[in-house]
Amino acid sequence: MLKIAIIGCIVSLALALLLTPLVKKFAIKIGAVDVPNARKVHTRIMPRLGGLAIYLAFMLSVFAVLPFVADHFSIRDTNFIKAFLIGGSLIVLTGALDDRFELSAKVKLLGQIIAACVVVFGFDIKVDFVNIPFNDSYSSLENWIAIPLTIFWIVGVTNAINLIDGLDGLAAGVSGIAIGTILVMSLLMGNLTVALICLLLLGAIIGFLFYNFHPAQIFMGDTGSLFLGFCLAMLSMLGFKQIAIVSFITPLIIIGVPLSDTFFAIVRRWIQKKPIFAPDKGHLHHCLREIGFSHRQSVLIVYGIAAFFGVLAVIQSSAAMYEANWVTFVVICVMMFFLQIGAEVIGLVGKTKRPILDLVARLRMKVGEERGSKL
Repeated sequence: MLKIAIIGCIVSLALALLLTPLVKKFAIKIGAVDVPNARKVHTRIMPRLGGLAIYLAFMLSVFAVLPFVADHFSIRDTNFIKAFLIGGSLIVLTGALDDRFELSAKVKLLGQIIAACVVVFGFDIKVDFVNIPFNDSYSSLENWIAIPLTIFWIVGVTNAINLIDGLDGLAAGVSGIAIGTILVMSLLMGNLTVALICLLLLGAIIGFLFYNFHPAQIFMGDTGSLFLGFCLAMLSMLGFKQIAIVSFITPLIIIGVPLSDTFFAIVRRWIQKKPIFAPDKGHLHHCLREIGFSHRQSVLIVYGIAAFFGVLAVIQSSAAMYEANWVTFVVICVMMFFLQIGAEVIGLVGKTKRPILDLVARLRMKVGEERGSKL
């Protein structure tokens, strides 16, 4: 099955390479274009809807490999794949309509909720138990908790990827790194179904990046960012399903870059007394550009951060296999420390909101004064 999955990945990559130029022409023809404004980095009109190429390459490769691997699927695997494909299709429809007609935030949110409800109620895919960190037992969740938690997770992660889609190749690359992390974990756990989906998605993303990396020829638009966000939400729920292998924290680490950027955006807007969904230029990639990094350098730095989170997730989940809970504690502490310091250095919350750096500066000043008084 793994050999077929690798062949499927190559097929998916080739399809994305072939389909993206066609989607670009289609986007221009129907007027699905991105016009520059004060918030955006690009300076010329660009075709969007590029996510449609990722979606089509993925779907076609899925149907190409399914006849060769269907016998390996359990009933639960089949259910998961159906939910993945149908829910993903609804998300792509929502994103495509937004790329063409610029839907309101409420309408887009409604489309995402509908897709999440199809997954939960149509196929009974939900977070029904979790492995609590530092505890060998697991906790079952009642439906009144599991259902809204799953819908919130899917919608939240879907939007988190959408928020970081601000530079050429950024959202696609970060999503690809997170999916690659899940691929490694699924292989370690022996979950070949998830590995298959990850490989097919990776092929489509890599093929699309040939046209989307700076300088981009086409944007993925909401079609791509929402679809990849949905895919990550679904695949990262793997972390909730492996009771004895990974803890509740693992999925959060896997998608640490988009989730942390979203968290800091909410805090920043709350401090500045702005609406939570109000757009601004305070995201991670904007801050990196502002302090002097080039477009390409900013993207590569965020890739590096995403890879760092991926390594932490693999270390944490591998340690959890052997019930080394102290590793989980260390990983969480390292992650929180670097998140806070990084946010303060580049000004994710605000240029004046730097509690830890200000504390260090005051301590250094105090030490300097004490040394001066002794002299």
